Amino acid sequence: MPAIASSKSYRVGRSKTGLGLFATKPIKKGTRIIRYFGPILDSRIPAHDEIENKYLFELNGRWTIDGSVRKNLARYINHSCRPNAESDVRPRERKVFIRAIKNIEPGDEINYDYGTDYFKAYLKPIGCKCESCEKKRKKLRAEARAEAAKVKARKAKKVVAKGSKSKAAKKKKLNGHAVAKVGGRARA
Repeated sequence: MPAIASSKSYRVGRSKTGLGLFATKPIKKGTRIIRYFGPILDSRIPAHDEIENKYLFELNGRWTIDGSVRKNLARYINHSCRPNAESDVRPRERKVFIRAIKNIEPGDEINYDYGTDYFKAYLKPIGCKCESCEKKRKKLRAEARAEAAKVKARKAKKVVAKGSKSKAAKKKKLNGHAVAKVGGRARA
């Protein structure tokens, strides 16, 4: 049985994506951090099936947890493509626990992967803002800037080369010697 983190091992705070859940104490790998809870919704009931909010956690095809309850602090855990926690779903018990999959240091944001359905529906249209995706975008922007600088340098080099060719064309050869016109007169 994994250890359960003390109730003071996390806090809600400001993150890049809004509010997030942050560790206040070291959390060891394998530790249960928090339980995701709220009213259980049955998809067979039309009124329950039509509820739309960002805090729905699907247990299976029939049961869903509505995590929009204000006491549910687990709803503040944000998505990450490289998470430090994961959801431990127990559909028969109708419970979800968030468990650490890495050692989490104080001050680190607690996050887990929301899954492909949520990602495609909500995150992909606006772009994932997790730390690993931000690093990827930053790297791609730097590579694009470097490539643009190379292209600009090549164009400048061509302009300089073209300019020197036109100067060379203006020089005339006279008896095998290059002669340039200065002030309308030829000089050797």
